[in-house]
Amino acid sequence: MRNRVRTARALLAVAVCAVALAACGGGNQTAASQEPGATGASQPAKELAGDVKVDGSSTVAPLSTAAAELFSEQQAKVRVTVGTSGTGGGFEKFCNGETDISNASRPIKDEEKTACQAKNIAYEEFTVANDALTVVVHKDNTWANCLTVDQLKKIWEPGSKVNNWNQVDPKFPNEPLKLFGAGTDSGTFDYFTDVINGEEGKSRTDYSPSEDDNVTVQGVAGSKGGMGYFGFSYFEENAAELKALQIDGGDGCVTPSSQSAQDGTYKPLARPLFIYPKAESLKRPEVLAFVEYYVANHKQIAEDAKFIPLNAQQETELKADLDKLKSAAGG
Repeated sequence: MRNRVRTARALLAVAVCAVALAACGGGNQTAASQEPGATGASQPAKELAGDVKVDGSSTVAPLSTAAAELFSEQQAKVRVTVGTSGTGGGFEKFCNGETDISNASRPIKDEEKTACQAKNIAYEEFTVANDALTVVVHKDNTWANCLTVDQLKKIWEPGSKVNNWNQVDPKFPNEPLKLFGAGTDSGTFDYFTDVINGEEGKSRTDYSPSEDDNVTVQGVAGSKGGMGYFGFSYFEENAAELKALQIDGGDGCVTPSSQSAQDGTYKPLARPLFIYPKAESLKRPEVLAFVEYYVANHKQIAEDAKFIPLNAQQETELKADLDKLKSAAGG
């Protein structure tokens, strides 16, 4: 399964990743996983068909891709497509009625809520995994191991003229600093600028932006003085080419990891990840089945996609959110 997820991630370099659902199982399989704790595991699945359209965050896309691949083993005729328009671009499509589910690496904004309300689109916010937003440098960077939030702000704040590593710390070498990061439609951009620069959307503009995290990977890996930031799973996929920095949020240097994200010590860059299913779409059985599968198997999906699973409280809230959305859909 992990090989399939890695293959899917490679496909995210293009604008849309279509998950080809091969005929891996028949109608006698179950709609929910046989994993302990899955709901409905003893009930035969009705064979379904149709399309489920997902778009939004490139950070969350590998998670939804993993969910789609696992789901395809039980519902081979349901075609789930996962696009990567960025969190903002995904919400634009979602609130325009173009998609069934929106992936997001930050909560929906007030103006996006208004856009959905204008189209009578009801939805629910599902927290499906956690992330440790990771600051990365070139693998041959031997001088920087830990940066403070203040140093990151010095580099990334609006109007910053820092363009050499020795401007970050005089002990660092005379090495040009080349910056790569999330585009302005990305929820990662919104989150990073908020917690590092103190205001969402405020950042220096003279860096190489992209909504595709693979572009940031390539940029940093190709520049000895490079720096970038993206979700933890993308670092894990590219650990042979990149080095993750420890972050000092005020209590000492902490390495990004599953444990530090869940226990709150990796601050301020630990964050939840979301999907937003549409209530109207849940009236279609193929969409409802996919969302129910996603919720019932969130832990396996997160682990297969190398994300950080939910804690117990988040898991309880996720199941309650599904019940609320089903009620809104009349189910």
